[in-house]
Amino acid sequence: MSNAMKKTARQPGPARGRPRAFDREVALERAMRLFWLRGYEATSLSELTKAMRITPPSLYAAFGDKQHLFLEAAERYRVWAEERTAAILDGEPTARAAIERLLETNAGEMTRAGRPAGCMLVTATMNCSSSSGHVQEQVANLRSLTESKLRARIERGRQAGELPKDTDVAELAKFFVTVGQGMTLQAREGASRKSLIATAKLAMAAWPG
Repeated sequence: MSNAMKKTARQPGPARGRPRAFDREVALERAMRLFWLRGYEATSLSELTKAMRITPPSLYAAFGDKQHLFLEAAERYRVWAEERTAAILDGEPTARAAIERLLETNAGEMTRAGRPAGCMLVTATMNCSSSSGHVQEQVANLRSLTESKLRARIERGRQAGELPKDTDVAELAKFFVTVGQGMTLQAREGASRKSLIATAKLAMAAWPG
């Protein structure tokens, strides 16, 4: 066998399947924004493929189905929001300052031009039917991670003497999570950043001690 033939024999055959014709991360980002804007059940597959600029077969091949696509989009949103939250909670000298800054920062993020209003993890599954119970449960689990971080930061403050020793840390964390969810609903109804910050400042009046 000649050297040329040996060289040809060693060459790999053509790759199986076609290379993906779209950027998966870009497509996922577009899906996330659409779910954020319209909600899980209200978003149709045709709207998704149009927004993501892919075909239905490509969507199924890359993401599985609508439910898996949504849960991956929700996780993408959670990671993005959690990074911001962690930086704020760890960056302020006191628990009170951290919670107040978080609420005020969220007021700006919830009303930022060029993106859907409010928090995706609050609004995307609000109007789902019982058939989407699993999706709602998964998203509720993602929201609970934020509450856990608030609870941990408030507990650190309590241990440092910033709050009365008998403070119910879990209930206080839940209160501020509820405030944040209410701010999301206000943002969806068109409330301004100024209005949401005013709500945040009023909520801080409930801080113990």
